Amino acid sequence: MRASLRGGALPASCFGRWVYALKPASWPKLLVPAMFGQILGATRVGGLDLVAVGWGLAFTVLGLGFIVLLNDWGDRDVDVIKRNMFPDGGSPKTIPDRILDSRAVGAAGVLLGGAALLVAAGAEVALQRPVALEAGLACMLVFVAYTLPPVRLNYRGGGEILEMLGVGAALPLYNAYLQGGAIAPRVWPWLAGFAALSLASAVASGLSDEESDRAGGKRTVASVYGNVAARRLTEGCVLLGLGLWLAGSFWRPDWVPVWAVAPAAAIAVWNLVGMRKVGHAAVTNAFSAQSAYKRFLHRAIWHSTAVAAVLLWLRPELA
Repeated sequence: MRASLRGGALPASCFGRWVYALKPASWPKLLVPAMFGQILGATRVGGLDLVAVGWGLAFTVLGLGFIVLLNDWGDRDVDVIKRNMFPDGGSPKTIPDRILDSRAVGAAGVLLGGAALLVAAGAEVALQRPVALEAGLACMLVFVAYTLPPVRLNYRGGGEILEMLGVGAALPLYNAYLQGGAIAPRVWPWLAGFAALSLASAVASGLSDEESDRAGGKRTVASVYGNVAARRLTEGCVLLGLGLWLAGSFWRPDWVPVWAVAPAAAIAVWNLVGMRKVGHAAVTNAFSAQSAYKRFLHRAIWHSTAVAAVLLWLRPELA
């Protein structure tokens, strides 16, 4: 075990290691779009079905574990490269830093994926959603194509687009379907903006792995075009997402009400300003500054989307 574990910086218990490997700090990346989709689905039927929320969250949490663990398993060789390049840089890696064994990580990921599919099958029966299993499988196959053989699109180029489709579209749509039984047209303007925000997150996630990804043959925006281009694209996607929401509020204010968009946009802009302030320091291999940059980005996405969702939920017909 590495010194960081022996010194107490990481949990030494088996349970604690598994919790660390599941990266709870990143859970809002999937939980926020899941709940956003649930509330968008509820706007179709005029009420929030807590049973559907439970099925959707169960699928999301199990799918989250599937994604996190198998992503670590699939990226273990590149993670080893990063650890060798930067022995004391970045956060500890689950497999290279011997927090967990690679076989255990892979097996647990597969088990959680199977459990997620069982939940999807259960939701199909319990909620009478005829394609819940097939749609759940499609959500999971997006990730399979992202990081696992034979496709491994994140290594060939285009992984950020696939992440945008999975996190920014497939997951909220799936939860909207479980909640509402169909996808209402009012969902699409919201989804367009959120997909752009998800693309911003996907691009920024490669900043801290720029050189190791390049050395390992992983083609991300950061590893191919560099740090500055990745940050500019990230910020541009945030602006695009907000612009799509604002445009939707002018186009169909009954679908995208200004009283939900305006507070969300204000939160995102505030954090975008924060991104710009720390961005000059978030250069290649400046891991602490990159973390600060991404914290502002995540707040811009997660907080703004959560506020919009809560405001939509507080509509009289949904209360």
